[in-house]
Parts: sequence; structure tokens; C-alpha cells
Amino acid sequence: MSERASISREEQDDEANSSNQSTDVDAAETADQPTQTGAEAVVDALENAGVEYLFGVQGGAIMPVYDALYEHEQMTHITMAHEQGAVHAADAYGIVTGDPGVCMATSGPGATNLITGIADANMDSDPLIALTGQVPTNFVGNDAFQETDTIGITQPITKYNIFSDDTDTVGEDVGTAWALANEGRQGPTLVDLPKDTTQGETSATVGEPRTPDTYDPPTEADSVIVQQAADALASAERPVILAGGGVIKGEACDELRAFARDFEIPVTATMPGTGAFPQTDPLDQGIAGMHGTGDANLAISNCDVLVGIGTRFDDRLTGDIETFAPDAEVIHVDIDPAEISKNVEADYPLIGDAAVVIEQLHEAMSGSPPADEWREQCQTWKDEYPLDYEMPEDEPLKPEYVVEKYDELTPDDTIVAAGVGQHQMWAWQYWTWTKPRTWVTSHGLGTMGYAVPAAIGAKLAAPDQEVVAFDGDGSFLMTAQELTVAVRENLNITIVVLNNEAIGMVRQWQDGFYGGRRMASEYPWIPQFDKLAEAFGAQGLRVETYEGVEETIQEAREYDGPSVIDAHIDPAENVYPMVPSGGDNARFALNEEHLEELK
Repeated sequence: MSERASISREEQDDEANSSNQSTDVDAAETADQPTQTGAEAVVDALENAGVEYLFGVQGGAIMPVYDALYEHEQMTHITMAHEQGAVHAADAYGIVTGDPGVCMATSGPGATNLITGIADANMDSDPLIALTGQVPTNFVGNDAFQETDTIGITQPITKYNIFSDDTDTVGEDVGTAWALANEGRQGPTLVDLPKDTTQGETSATVGEPRTPDTYDPPTEADSVIVQQAADALASAERPVILAGGGVIKGEACDELRAFARDFEIPVTATMPGTGAFPQTDPLDQGIAGMHGTGDANLAISNCDVLVGIGTRFDDRLTGDIETFAPDAEVIHVDIDPAEISKNVEADYPLIGDAAVVIEQLHEAMSGSPPADEWREQCQTWKDEYPLDYEMPEDEPLKPEYVVEKYDELTPDDTIVAAGVGQHQMWAWQYWTWTKPRTWVTSHGLGTMGYAVPAAIGAKLAAPDQEVVAFDGDGSFLMTAQELTVAVRENLNITIVVLNNEAIGMVRQWQDGFYGGRRMASEYPWIPQFDKLAEAFGAQGLRVETYEGVEETIQEAREYDGPSVIDAHIDPAENVYPMVPSGGDNARFALNEEHLEELK
């Protein structure tokens, strides 16, 4: 007879009662635990991260998350006109604040409309988190309505992405994505949210954002290599520091400024690194690259030690790699080991946090480089190759003048956003940059249409700072609908459209390298942007002469709300200096004649 069969009826009854009591206790304990939806867990994760603003567009698959936001007053959602506007606004918000911007979109076309902005953030290492709705998990792979493989599409352009299919862990997934976007080399992350995950219930609590235990970005560089680099720099006769975007993203501007001034080393900047070192400082040596200044490109081309900090050494900066800093030993500081010697071979690879590594170098230096004659030479180049332009009375308004005048009338901490094209280069060249996080544009991807939504994100990130966006007519036409958002939110921003009735940079290249065959680069008809602005509810202004520029700018600045200045500029004006693509940066063209000689 089995052991179980030998138990008496009374013992069986007692055991059953005990089991029932235990089950009742477990059920009671479970009932006492608060439950919430997966969508509410997502919102909790964002709140724990300190998120203040979200930028997005509603839709079916993301609707549960929006519903969870309904009762949350700590965060403000900005409804954009288009998902591309949402991601660019979030990107700009992250550039200005230094913390990840957040954008949201539904599945299918909502998610795919974010792709350009995510790729943009990836190229520029901007902190960003995208939350996308997705069809329920049991529909995935069935070509359901508004289904797309968001994870597969964004895998190559995100630092981290995840298909979050567990309601119990969805909050932690969002927290991890936010932390990874923020830590180490910043970048975009994405969480794909199936509707059954966000509608399901969970009793799990959501903690603070944290990176995985396996994520351990370097902080300090190898001390031996640091000392070797410091010795090389201390003995250099022609040293130059190249400040990249990583100086700003790594909060290393103070360390850079102290280091350069203590050892009297000239500083150039990449386009993303603009503002890391003040251009009003005597050691400033200009902006480098294809449309950089002559003094910057000559300094890099003739230096004997180049300290590149937080830069990818991309092709728009270097031109021909073989002619880039040809006689220099290269000290490369970067937090991402993948960037070291990827494009430019590093003699002294210093992998670590920019601020920490600069401090390491500072402490290791035995003294200032013997570079008195070099600094004099650098000053001579600055005097010989200033940024300049002509203003003939019989020619239309020059765009450079518009940028310079706006700069003259505004505070030093004014934030400048820009689209991509000639107007971007003029804004970069003719504004005086003294502070970090005031230059907000698309660098590596070159995304037209960036300016208007970026100005919105920048203004919400820094409401007490002035914000102006320089846009081109071609770039403005791509995202002009976001003016509705600026009007609705009553944002004091100004959009200056440098209007030459063309995709100007394309037209310039066609004239310079394609025999003047202007195919699909000029507009035979274009809207009146001042009237268009008024239709959106913004103030619309128009300027065509030098006499009207200052008055128009002041009128825009004093207006309570968004303004658009339709500035009709000389359609023949081109961007110079210019180094032909893949050319030698030391051989830059200052005008059309010079360019012909270099081709």
C-alpha cells in the first residue's frame, strides 16, 4: 500500500484545509500588490529619468502609452506636425540640455518617419530615446496593419534597441535605453512597444535608469601612453588642439580651456566642436574642414603635434587623409575605442572620458611647448585669411551680412539652429561662438529640414535663452509645417530663411564641378515665406535691402511668439573658403577663380 493511501480521512481533511489557507494567503498577498499597465510602467521609467518634455505624434499602437500620460503632470508632451519633426526636436533638446531627448511615434509609418532623425543622432552621437508602438506580439510577422520591422530597420543606426515583449520588464527596458543613450559615448536608443505589452498588467516596480552591468565605458586613459603623449606635446614646436564634438558632449570645455591657456596651445574646432573654445580668445585658430577658415586648415596642415579630442576625423574635416596633418604626431582622445585610428592613425591613442583625459594630460605635462614662433605664424595666418565678403551696391543682399548683424544684436548665449546647405555654412562661419551647446545643427548626416523643429526643441530646453534658426528656402520647405507647433506653444523663436530660390549648395557644386548644368537645383516658383508664416499664425517679415536688416531683426526679436524673416539674398553668392571634396586642406579656394585652379 502506498504512503499516500495510508493517510487517514482526518489527516487528508487537515492537509486540505492547510493547503486552502496557504492559497488564500498567497492570493491575498497578490491582491495587496498594486498593479499597473505596461504603458504606465513606461511612463514611470521616464519620470524616474527626470524627463520633462516628450515630442511625438499619436497613433493606434502607441495609444496606450499616450493614455498613461494623461494623468501625469510632471511631463509635458509636445504634439508635433510630423514624426520627423518630433525626432529632430528631441535631438535638439538633447544637444542643448546634455540629457536624452525623448520622441514617440506609432508603428509602421510613424516609426519609419523617425528613421532620418535617428540616423542623424547616431552620426552626431546625440543623446536620444525613441519609443515606438508596435502591433501585438501575436500579429508580428503577419503583415498586420501598420506593422514594420522597426528593430531590424533601426539596428544599424542605434546604440541599443529592444523589442519589449514582456509587461513585467518593459519599464526597465525603457530605463536601460535612457541610461545607455546618456552614458559613455552618447547616442540614440529605441524601445519597440507591442500593444499587448503596454496594455498588459504587471505588479513589477520600475527602478531608476541604469545601464547593464556589462556596460563599462572607459574613463581614464592608459597612464603610460598619457605620459608619452604629454612628453611629445611638451616638446612640440608647432602644436595644435583640434576640439571635436566630444569635448562638448563630455562636459570637458572648462578642462580644454584651462589646458590650452596654461600651455598656450592654439585651438581649432570641428563643426560639432564649435563653441567648446571661445572664438574671442587669442589662442582660437578658427574652424576646420571643407568650409573652414584658412588659418585653421593651415595650422593643422603644418603642425608637428595634433591633439584631436572627441573627433571622428570624418572626410568633411580631413579632406584627403594623406595630406591631413602630414608631418604631425597625432594624439587622439576619444571615449570610443572604435574611433581610434579608424580614419587617422593615432600615434598616442588615449581612450577615455574627455574631461578626465585632458586632466591627465594636464598633470603629465612638464611645461609649455617651445612654440612662440608658431603662435606668431598662426596669428599671421589669421590676419591673412579672415572671413570676408563684398557688398557691391548693385548686387542683392549678402547672407553673411544678415548672420553678422543678427549676431551683433543678440546675447552671447543665443542658441543658433540651422538646416543644411549654404545657409548652414554662413551661419557657422559668420557667427561668433563663445559658449558650448549654442550651435544646434545636423553635422554628419547633413539633414535638410532640421532647423525649424530643432529650434522648437532648443527653445523648450533653454526657455531663458534666445533662439534663432537660419534656414534655406529648400530646407525650410521640408519641415515648415512645424511652425504650427511653435505658434501653438507660443515659442519666442525666429526663423531666418536665407532665400536664394535654390538648393544653394547643390547649385554651387553644379557650377563648380558639373559644368554649370543646374539640374533640379533651382526653383522656378517659390512661396512668399512671410505670407506663409502668417497663414500658420506666426509673424511674417520680409527683407531685401541692407537698410532693412537691423530693423527687421529687432521687430522679430521683440515679437511675442514665433517670427519668420524671408530674407531675399543674392542668388549668386557662394560659400568660401572651400576645399574640393577629397582635396588638400592647405589648398583652399577663396573664390571661383581659386576653385578653378584647384580642380
